[in-house]
Amino acid sequence: MLNPLLVREKITQFYIEDNQYGDLATHIFDQTQIGTLTLKSKDTGIFCGESIINESFKLLDATVVISLKVKDGDTIHPEDIIAQIKGPVYVLLTMERIVLNLIQRMSGIATKTRRIADKIAHTSTRLVDTRKTTPGLGIFEKFAVTVGGGFNHRRSLNDGLMLKDNHIAFSKSMEAAIENAKKVVGPMDKIEVEIENEDMLQTAISNNVDIIMFDNQKPEWIAEHISLVPDAIQTEASGNINESNVVEYAETGVDYISMGSLFYAQNALDISAKVVI
Repeated sequence: MLNPLLVREKITQFYIEDNQYGDLATHIFDQTQIGTLTLKSKDTGIFCGESIINESFKLLDATVVISLKVKDGDTIHPEDIIAQIKGPVYVLLTMERIVLNLIQRMSGIATKTRRIADKIAHTSTRLVDTRKTTPGLGIFEKFAVTVGGGFNHRRSLNDGLMLKDNHIAFSKSMEAAIENAKKVVGPMDKIEVEIENEDMLQTAISNNVDIIMFDNQKPEWIAEHISLVPDAIQTEASGNINESNVVEYAETGVDYISMGSLFYAQNALDISAKVVI
């Protein structure tokens, strides 16, 4: 669930960015004129954005009445009504683009996530996201992944300690990086290490890390080496994984597959907004 206070804060920022000096077009209306804005789907996919609709318009006018017709995670089709919002016309028109931009992107992410999660549902592998979010939009994008049936990897840099290739390079060795990491983490923090070859795999295992990430490895290589990993250590595959090869990776037996393309290679779901006086 999204933090409603943070949602309001973010939408306030977006509104100020888009409306620094007021919306000139809405000056043609009487500020007391009331209308109804209908959000309608023009595409098939998974809806995500309840909190955006509920929190945004009321920021400008508490008397706005919102009637949601769908919930996060529902499948929507062309011509399906998502919501109807009744209130001052200037409020509806000034906020509509911010709302549309957010719910279209979030619904697009949720739709792609659901499609990929369904492909690997016959395995025990979980689909997770990455930190390749759009700056400023991370909370919305990661929430959309969960609505689509995926899971969040790290929500921020403070969610676990990941040792990537550059951390290891600056530490001079994987052993040194892991040793220093163990001095930093608390009892609830996990240490994950990227490995790129068998030597790194063996080092990660012998140093008792919590998670091993097979980074940019072919599924055949992972399938061949995953049996070396003790049950106490979880495994993840990442790098160059897409819809066409995700099943191969899931069938290697890894616990997690992380895909940055859930964010940077997806299409926004087409949604329209029409006002009726």
